[in-house]
Amino acid sequence: MWQRFTLYDVRVIGHYLGVLVLFSCLALLVPFVTAIACGEWVPATHYLLTIGIALIIGSALRYLRIDPGRLNRQQALAVTGFAWIVLAFVASIPLYLSGHYVTYLDALFDGVSGLTTTGASVIIDLDHLSNADNMWRFMMHLLGGFGLIVVALSFGLFGKRAGASLYMSEGRSEHVVPNVVQTTQFIAKIGMGMILIATVLLTGICLFIGMEPLRAVLQSLWLSISGFTTGGFAPMSQSVMYYHSFPLEVVLMLLMLLGSINFVLHSEVWKGHVEVFFRDLEIRTMVLWLAVMTCVFAASLSASPEFSSLPAMLRRGLFMVISAFSTTGFQNITTNQLYTALSSGAFLVLAILMAVGGSGGSTSGGLKFSRMGVIMKSLIATIKEALAPDTARVVVAYNHVGRRILSPEIVKEAMTVFVLYIVTYAVGALVGIAHGFEATQAIFESVSMASNGGVSSGLAGPGMPVTLEMFYIVQMWAGRLEFVTLLALVAEIIVSLNPKRRVLKS
Repeated sequence: MWQRFTLYDVRVIGHYLGVLVLFSCLALLVPFVTAIACGEWVPATHYLLTIGIALIIGSALRYLRIDPGRLNRQQALAVTGFAWIVLAFVASIPLYLSGHYVTYLDALFDGVSGLTTTGASVIIDLDHLSNADNMWRFMMHLLGGFGLIVVALSFGLFGKRAGASLYMSEGRSEHVVPNVVQTTQFIAKIGMGMILIATVLLTGICLFIGMEPLRAVLQSLWLSISGFTTGGFAPMSQSVMYYHSFPLEVVLMLLMLLGSINFVLHSEVWKGHVEVFFRDLEIRTMVLWLAVMTCVFAASLSASPEFSSLPAMLRRGLFMVISAFSTTGFQNITTNQLYTALSSGAFLVLAILMAVGGSGGSTSGGLKFSRMGVIMKSLIATIKEALAPDTARVVVAYNHVGRRILSPEIVKEAMTVFVLYIVTYAVGALVGIAHGFEATQAIFESVSMASNGGVSSGLAGPGMPVTLEMFYIVQMWAGRLEFVTLLALVAEIIVSLNPKRRVLKS
């Protein structure tokens, strides 16, 4: 049953949205301090203005209701669904004021791309962007990669009463520890620890290749954030190619792999339960999937003259495979090479890798290995049932942080999200084709946007059609919410707008 939103619901949702907007002021302080430290006074005023706007909006929403009490599931879904787009509008203000975007819609595109960790960008003259504005781009990745709700909960903003509902509304159901706040704090700690370690390693590499100390530290930090959160933004327009450093690419590949693994599995390794990690359905699915797709990609890549040699194939090919499957979006080949130099088979493999994505409960996007593993187990169960005697009861079990039994409800959830992703990929491809682009590019770009992959074939860029840009924004938003939250929110709004019915039966 879908209930209409009442005035009470609206006030509660507004209250929590206000808390999140006010919380964004803390994130905005980071680029503001960066601007002051680097003597970038004009960008500093932009962030001061944005902080002021956020304070006004957040305070107004915050006092819609002073004591909202416990959130129900309906309200939590609405808070999560609206939070991503409301904060994207706030985040895009300093981006637009930077002067590196043609229109505010372009800035909004990058704001949504940053928060959803898609990594696609329509920025102009990225190489001359201020340190403060670059810092903000990667702060968006940090917020979005860990999850807006997770980051807020790790600071204890919502307390225990609302924490569980909000945590689950962001597509997370597994707990590292029983307490939600402690779980989010562990996620934040392990993530920041890996980012700091990678920053130190990358700083050493950048200093070795001749980069200035301050620039080396900042760019290493930004690349580390983008790599672990599987975001894809880069401080230079040439992405990873700019550095011409194989050691740097190796560190980023390891970081992308770590970012695409479920945080619960990170905790099991941290506790010394290494056997749990290797028995897990997601890890086994990931290893099998990557082994097959890497072989297919290598075979397809050998047909391309630019990548026919083994060193080029290992360096460029493996990096692009990891970047695509983790839905990061880093590129060590040009966009032109991606579409023209790669064979059509290799191009398609990258799209399929992005479509599936990484592990559930990680920073990566896409369908997720957990769902793909469940669907494969469901196929195995169907075959067993067909071969078993009529009186036999077929039970299929799998390991995912403990022994689990495959149930119809789990299969239904996996298949529902699978179908929604496939439909969105297809619709996005048709929209691209309707705008006059080639089918292969339109399919690739649609998959990249909806899976939050970020590897672009060139369709998403400055001057793209407005209608296509708006559709890609919706795709990025829907993909990050994994559709269920979004569809539930849309259904609630439709029901609420219908004055004749107070209840709609599902």
